Amino acid sequence: MQILLSRELDRLKKSILSLAAEVEYIFQKSILALKLMDPVMAEEQIERDETIDRMEVELEEECLKILALYQPVAGDLRFIVSILKINNDLERIADLAVNIAERAMAITREKKVPSPFDYARMAHLVDHMLQKSLDALVGLDPALARRVIELDEEVDILHRETYGKVREALIRNPEDFSAVLSYLGVSRHLERIADYATNIAEDVIYMTEGEIVRHKTDLAKEIQ
Repeated sequence: MQILLSRELDRLKKSILSLAAEVEYIFQKSILALKLMDPVMAEEQIERDETIDRMEVELEEECLKILALYQPVAGDLRFIVSILKINNDLERIADLAVNIAERAMAITREKKVPSPFDYARMAHLVDHMLQKSLDALVGLDPALARRVIELDEEVDILHRETYGKVREALIRNPEDFSAVLSYLGVSRHLERIADYATNIAEDVIYMTEGEIVRHKTDLAKEIQ
């Protein structure tokens, strides 16, 4: 029975990594579409979201089947519970990446308006967090997961700074209202993706050490 369960868990890990690769691809291409002002590339990412949704549902069904057939305990149970949560987080990241692609399409329909803030810097940091959270998942590395969690505050600071820069841009050029608000939407979506990357890192810690750190992280944010 344990041998069969181990095989199922290995298959589960491969499935979550395949989903993660698709999600990371959509995120990176959505940012590139914004940078290049390429509506075709943006539209392609929007269309890929259906594939992500299908993969997410199939992975959830795999997890539920394993729980019903093998009734795992201890570490194996923590692994499956964590995969279920990470599966949902990845699907939400894909949705937010699609939202960025939609904002990119909206911006390309306006006259050329520069971003009021350095979204490329923010996107680079968020992409780094996403990659490292997935590396932590692959390597079952709680130390790396904790470093990802520490980066989340940097993204939060950049996002908070965005509001002032957007306000200044609108005062200077109120006619750019639509495009500037679309850029603000990009910042908001990036901040949320960073939150989900943090969730993944927290789930890796739970998976490997059995420690729930999510509420500790939330408390630390409130104190700051």
